[in-house]
Amino acid sequence: MLIRRTGSDIGSGWHMADIGRRAFTATAAGAFASVAVTGDASAAAEWPRGGGRRACREFRGMWLATVTNRDWPSRSGLTAAQQRTELIAHLDTAVARRLNAVVLQVRPTADALWPSPHEPWSQYLTGTQGRDPGWDPLGTAVREAHARGLELHAWFNPYRVATHADPSRLVASHPARVHPDWTVAYGGKLYYNPGLPEVRAFVQDAMIDAVRRYAVDAVHFDDYFYPYPVAGETFDDAAAFARYGGGFPDRAAWRRDNIDRLVQEMGARIKQTRPGAAFGISPFAVWRNKATDSRGSDTRAGVQTYDDLHADTRKWVQEGWIDQIVPQVYWNIGFAAADYAKLLPWWSELVRGTGVDLFIGEALYKAGDPAQPAAWQDPAELSRHLTLAGRHPEVRGHCYFSAKEVGADRIGAMARVVADHYPSRVDPPR
Repeated sequence: MLIRRTGSDIGSGWHMADIGRRAFTATAAGAFASVAVTGDASAAAEWPRGGGRRACREFRGMWLATVTNRDWPSRSGLTAAQQRTELIAHLDTAVARRLNAVVLQVRPTADALWPSPHEPWSQYLTGTQGRDPGWDPLGTAVREAHARGLELHAWFNPYRVATHADPSRLVASHPARVHPDWTVAYGGKLYYNPGLPEVRAFVQDAMIDAVRRYAVDAVHFDDYFYPYPVAGETFDDAAAFARYGGGFPDRAAWRRDNIDRLVQEMGARIKQTRPGAAFGISPFAVWRNKATDSRGSDTRAGVQTYDDLHADTRKWVQEGWIDQIVPQVYWNIGFAAADYAKLLPWWSELVRGTGVDLFIGEALYKAGDPAQPAAWQDPAELSRHLTLAGRHPEVRGHCYFSAKEVGADRIGAMARVVADHYPSRVDPPR
């Protein structure tokens, strides 16, 4: 886990162990038996869900990150029984905190936490990529979450291949080694190239396999599309642009189209494969700054998803390609570069009338962190977020990063949220 916490900048940033929870500090301005909950009619009947637009009830979720063993398993190489015990403990913590959904990272680095025919078993289970852990984590998670009245959202990272840039460290059968032309090394990490149609088809197939096999309640993408900018480096997709970029005014427009296609196609395939499952995306919370685009938010972020990640999150909401948007509004009320109190109404206005559900991503991990601004040393800061959100009817719930902090609750910020806003359990949100 590589976490750099360097104050309160926004956008130059530090990366939460590359787990897809982007929390910027910033530059100036800136039963361990294999249990598969299959996708047949009986499984669906056991856990009925509607399709299309939703959010009858408040969403109360937490992210459960697996990349670099951030939340779970606590370390690689545990026995199957130990892994299962830890997983169940996280689910029980969610219940104790009166949450109703867990967003489990099941494809952290082009690998799998289920027996995938497309990609190897995740190294974060056994310590060795491709080694069978002796049980089915995703199948067990779905079954045990549902038994506790929790939704289980399957969290995928579409394009990250490795948190290093050395293909030889991947298992020999890894698709990225079989097809080295699919990859781009950038910023010390390895990524699939989003500009290649065959890559876009493959990553969809890999993710849809889990949707087909298991009665997941939603598919969840994090904030990684094209990678966050690294100073002095270029993401080398020139050959792909030369081959496929005809008709676009520039490479940025072509890149946005590549990501648009991924989102639109994946949304359609989810609905075809499991009509009751929702499709949600959790982007970095600044689409564009108002100084860049009059339609943008009143922020001064050093990163803008439209320009830097080539992710037109605003368009996805307006087009209805997704069911849920979970912006990572990971700053305190009054933070100058990106004020929670200014981003909240921007997102509320964006979703109004679209039928897309708005859940706010909350930076629980900052509460009590001495490297964070003074506001985060106050256990009531997060509770104030929910109070403010309550004034915006478009906000249908919140999701907390992440499970380790939901359990440990360093300064009692989560307990304060529960006491002030979650006086009783609620049913899952759909």
